Amino acid sequence: MAGNILKSAKTDRNIVQILRSYLRVLKLAKKPSNEEFIMISKVAGLGILAIGIVGFIIYVLLTEAPKWV
Repeated sequence: MAGNILKSAKTDRNIVQILRSYLRVLKLAKKPSNEEFIMISKVAGLGILAIGIVGFIIYVLLTEAPKWV
């Protein structure tokens, strides 16, 4: 019984510490400017496009290449 109470107290302290660290990060965070947002959107879009192209190339190689061989 006493072990469960100690575990609960440790867990509560850990949760409080985690929540404090999350709150600290949220206080430091700021809203990006329009320029920053546009740049991040472009980079993310190019990354998604690149992954899609690689996936399409792999798909074509795995479906069409066996027909050529």
